[in-house]
Amino acid sequence: MCTVTFIARKRGYLLGMNRDEKLTRPMGLAPAQRVVGGRSVLCPSEPGGGTWIALNDVGVTFALVNWYSVSAHGAGRQVSRGQVVNAVSLFDSPVDATCVLTKLPLPRINPFRLIGIFPARKEIIEWRWDLKELSQVRHHWRARQWISSSFDEPKAHHVRSQAFRAARRQKSFGNVNWLRRLHRSHHPEKGPFSTCMHRADATTVSYTEIHVLPLSLTMHHHLGCPHPQQIRSLAGSARSLSRSLDGQPSPDPADPRGLHTQEAC
Repeated sequence: MCTVTFIARKRGYLLGMNRDEKLTRPMGLAPAQRVVGGRSVLCPSEPGGGTWIALNDVGVTFALVNWYSVSAHGAGRQVSRGQVVNAVSLFDSPVDATCVLTKLPLPRINPFRLIGIFPARKEIIEWRWDLKELSQVRHHWRARQWISSSFDEPKAHHVRSQAFRAARRQKSFGNVNWLRRLHRSHHPEKGPFSTCMHRADATTVSYTEIHVLPLSLTMHHHLGCPHPQQIRSLAGSARSLSRSLDGQPSPDPADPRGLHTQEAC
């Protein structure tokens, strides 16, 4: 249950992701930087170690959304979808990512869509696993969304896509404040289909925002619903990677301590 919004730039991009989960699920952990295969990777995580989004030090983002429209489930002892992003997080090439994905125990992993953003190539690759085939879709380098919902995925996609299209007509389309307004939106009403999602048993539990610019790579993370009075805390939640798109040291535009904020919705 998630909404991912991508905003293209000539050099770089913005990306926002709402993570929607059941209230009984353990709380996620703050983004932390780790080294994977010699590459620095920044990502939040679940207590068990899996993640739903990661940014590496060449500006590549991988984000995963569950694919509830495919009702089948993995066979045998299931492997968490949270391990999929971990497996590919170090790569800067769709070819390398595909190679690793095919080696995962896919028959034991529930259906998913994995989004890969490759700024050096201006490529967006979406891998789709439906328990029968791992396929790829290439998207144009332009604004778009990915939406998932365990409640009613087709309707959630329809309602949130309408909100996205309406927001694109605003003069502020594509800037940071526009992205944050969209992800805290309750259009057309606060409930299971709004971008900031609310149900009796589930809600939007976090908002992650990624800025990839020529000289800086930054991840903001807010724990809780991205409501106006709470999202101001993003200014203090930035974590920056130590290398830029060009592989050179980049200035740190934010507090390197990466404060992680927690708010009740």
